[in-house]
Amino acid sequence: MMFRNRTEAGRALARRLGHLREAAPVVLALPRGGVPVGFEVATALPAPLDLLLVRKVGAPGFPELAAGAVAEQHPTMLINEDVVRDLGISRSYLEQEAARQRAEIERRRGLYRHGRAPLPLEGRTVILVDDGVATGATVRVALQALAQSGAARRIVLAVPVAPPSVAEALRGFCDEAVFLATPEPFGAVGSFFADFTQVEDAEVIALLQRGEGGPPSSGAAAFRPGR
Repeated sequence: MMFRNRTEAGRALARRLGHLREAAPVVLALPRGGVPVGFEVATALPAPLDLLLVRKVGAPGFPELAAGAVAEQHPTMLINEDVVRDLGISRSYLEQEAARQRAEIERRRGLYRHGRAPLPLEGRTVILVDDGVATGATVRVALQALAQSGAARRIVLAVPVAPPSVAEALRGFCDEAVFLATPEPFGAVGSFFADFTQVEDAEVIALLQRGEGGPPSSGAAAFRPGR
C-alpha cells in the first residue's frame, strides 16, 4: 500500500504543489473520490475548492471500464477508441449511456452546489485533482473541457497514482502534471490505498462547504469528516 487513505494522499500531493501557492490557484476536484484529496490540497495551499463534474461512460457489461467520458458544460463526448473497437461497442449504446451520465451530472450539480454557480476560472491557475487514474478517460475529458473553455491561465493535473503510459499521455493535455507514483504493473487504483472506502454524497457536500469557507448546509451537517 502506498497511501493510508485519500486524506494522506492529498496531503502528500499538497507538499508537491507548494510552488503554486503564490499563483493563488483554484482547486477543482473530480467527485466523488477526488474531493477528499482535493480538500487537503486546497487547505494546504490555501485555495478555494470546487468541483468539475465528469462521468465515465462505462463499457457494456464492464461499467468500470471507460468506453468514454462526458463533462459538464462540454458538448463533446470523449471516446476511448481502443475499448470501443476491441469490444465492438455501438454508437447508439455510447449515445444512450452518455445521455444517462449527463443526467447524473445534472443531478450532482444540484445536489452538491445547491444552486451556486461554479467558481470563476478566468485568468486563474487551476489544479485538477482526482484520487487516482486507471485508463485516464475521465481525467482526459476534464482536462479537455478546461482547455477548450479558454478560461484558465494555467492547468495543472495532480493525482496520487497512475499507470506510467497513462501519466505520460495526460501530460500532453495540461501545462503541468504531478504524479506521486506511476507503478508498473498497475492493476486498480484502490489497490494502492489501505482504505479506499467509497466517498458518499454527504462527504462531498461537507468538504465542498468547508473548502468554500461557507456555513455548512443540511447535507454537510450529516457528515463528520474523520482524521
